Amino acid sequence: MRHRRIAAALVAVALLVAGCGSAGTPVDPAPVGAVRPPEPANVSGADKINAGAASANCDTRSLSPSSAITSGSTMAAIRQRGRLIAGVDQTTYLFGFLNPANGQLEGFDIEIVKQIADAIFGTWVGHVQWTTIPSSERENVLRSHAVDIVVRTYSITCARLNDVDFSSTYYVAGQRLLVPSNSPATSLADLGGKKVCAAKSSTSMAAIQQAPSKPVPVSVSNWSDCLVLLQQGQVEAISTDDVILAGMAKQDPNVQVVGARFTQENYGVGIPKGQDDMVRFVNSVLENVRGSGVWQQNYNAWVAPVLGPAGPPSVSYQ
Repeated sequence: MRHRRIAAALVAVALLVAGCGSAGTPVDPAPVGAVRPPEPANVSGADKINAGAASANCDTRSLSPSSAITSGSTMAAIRQRGRLIAGVDQTTYLFGFLNPANGQLEGFDIEIVKQIADAIFGTWVGHVQWTTIPSSERENVLRSHAVDIVVRTYSITCARLNDVDFSSTYYVAGQRLLVPSNSPATSLADLGGKKVCAAKSSTSMAAIQQAPSKPVPVSVSNWSDCLVLLQQGQVEAISTDDVILAGMAKQDPNVQVVGARFTQENYGVGIPKGQDDMVRFVNSVLENVRGSGVWQQNYNAWVAPVLGPAGPPSVSYQ
């Protein structure tokens, strides 16, 4: 028994001495150089080139306006339901974003939705069901009638007119570049072999893929994901409409919008195919928005501080 107590004491002393000794050379199981920065979900490469690509081979003008809400019309059914279901963005600062201070959707596009709901119900308050969607789902939610309208920096193109209908143009944007403040790049010509980010199924992605300089396309679900990738140094630039880029530059002083516009993007309200009465009704709302001062008021509030003065677009109809 005495021998056991002595043995136990010796083991305890040995452990104590070992604890007081050198810890030895630490081992780094994962060198820092082997760790990649995290990526947003659904990051991929090139898109199908016809997924919204612009074409000059069709008449993109919309139908002439009509403000009538007749029995059996699309607008009458929406009024009966009690709410307008609108597909919008919540990630594009200035045009459609969720304000963290008040939990409300805000921006230029959001104001367009409110004007349409006002015209149907008398007030938009309590009569809009906001459905936030990524760029790649705009045609899908209209084809499936999951929404009544899409107002989400949505460029009118011939390819898209095969699947959905559009209102008249309510805003004209143009594609440019967003780069780090110390970048020498000012155009896609400067980005051959470099990674350039855009949203999936966007006209911007099509322009990147068709650029003669052959930049490397990186596609994401939302524009805010592009900004994350740029901030982490995982892409060299973002290329999309200047209004979207302006919102990003407003959020991050270490990036800048550069170069001239190299596309023209006419934004329209997306409407399910075959609802001509809804197209005409929305066009009557937009006529009022452009002509009554509402457009200018919203532009001055959201866009002018970043992109400078501008006026509403002029439109013609079929």
